[in-house]
Amino acid sequence: MRSKDVIFFTFFLFNIVIGIAQQTISISLNEVLAKVEGNNYTIKISVEDFKAAKADFNQTNAILLPSISIFHTGITTTNPLMAFGSKLNQEILTPADFDPTLLNNPKETQSYATKIEVKQPILNFDGMLMRKAAKAKMNALQLKSARTKNYINLEVTKAFMQLQVAYKAVEVLNKAKEAALANKKMAEDNFKQGYLQKADMLSVAVHLTEVENKLLSAKSNVKNASDYVLFLMGDDNSKLLKPSSILIAKIDTAIFNQPFSTNRDDINAMQKSTDAFNYMYKASKNTYLPKLNAFGSYEMYDHQLFGTQAKGYLVGAQLSWNVFEGFKRIGKIQKGKAEYDKAQLSFEQYKNKSLLEFNQAKRQLKDAENKLKLTKLAVAQSKEELRIRTNRFKQGLEKTADLLTTETKYLQKQLENLQTVFSYNYSKAYVEFLLK
Repeated sequence: MRSKDVIFFTFFLFNIVIGIAQQTISISLNEVLAKVEGNNYTIKISVEDFKAAKADFNQTNAILLPSISIFHTGITTTNPLMAFGSKLNQEILTPADFDPTLLNNPKETQSYATKIEVKQPILNFDGMLMRKAAKAKMNALQLKSARTKNYINLEVTKAFMQLQVAYKAVEVLNKAKEAALANKKMAEDNFKQGYLQKADMLSVAVHLTEVENKLLSAKSNVKNASDYVLFLMGDDNSKLLKPSSILIAKIDTAIFNQPFSTNRDDINAMQKSTDAFNYMYKASKNTYLPKLNAFGSYEMYDHQLFGTQAKGYLVGAQLSWNVFEGFKRIGKIQKGKAEYDKAQLSFEQYKNKSLLEFNQAKRQLKDAENKLKLTKLAVAQSKEELRIRTNRFKQGLEKTADLLTTETKYLQKQLENLQTVFSYNYSKAYVEFLLK
């Protein structure tokens, strides 16, 4: 390869490395949560669900407010009845128009009518209950949206901790690789001096390869965890996130004394949903009651477009009572009762399940706290064991297989402790989520 090509290739690799380094962004959990609140798709969808329910509730204003319509109609007719009626509406009838010949064979008559029509509901018992049902549904989705935000925050906290675990695992495996390389060099020196067999040399090399493979896998986990956090933030995966803090166990014993409360957004949402079914059931029963509506109109007629030569109004009220609809109404009432009963049962089941999950989560948190103490002690013990065996190996007093086993054990205990710290912090966050 020519010197110019070498320089170009080196410069190309340097730019790639710099580009990757520029894409790595240090970020805190609070910064992630702030971006998630405004950009997360799941949160946005829950907000739109609430807006749709609010729009449904706004539609029920129709049972309180009047409806107003404006019509303008133009006709040309030789129909005897329509022609006579059009002249009557325009107030242009004359005695000559009562001639039987003209009545039976009228000339072409044009008429333009402008009509303003108003309808005002007065009594609508089932409609009022349906309005209450729509409001209860709207409130339920508002509470559900708030709970969705809490859940996404929990998921973000979990994903951020997984990212911390991934970076820490890379750090642990890098140190394990350094130790494996040092042992390999020491093994090579002993082999050259005839203190070590070739099989032992191969075992050391295999162990190093295993550590390197785990390190590659850990680096992939970093990218995967970063991509998931970016997804929750509503961002693309062109960047690589790096937590600005390390993962440490935050022991909190006071949390075990906090009792379970049903005053939670998701439970209250279920209650509102049950109320909605109750109102709908009552509304179906109230369809037996009559409806009272007022109506009125103001009409203007002329033989010219948009003319207002003749004017008149109409005001009235209508009491309607649909007495029998076959079994359609009865079936609707039965269905409403079944859906309401189902909603009540689902609500009680959800409360009992929530209490069950809360108790299980507290036990898991306690188990994680106990395991945290044990894994921390195990790491210290395995580290000391590795130190002793390494010194003995240098002096030729320790078998290669025993040293490699101890190295592997120390690495496993470190990763296990790291995972336990994650489990404890997530269990605590989950209990706090169930308490909100």
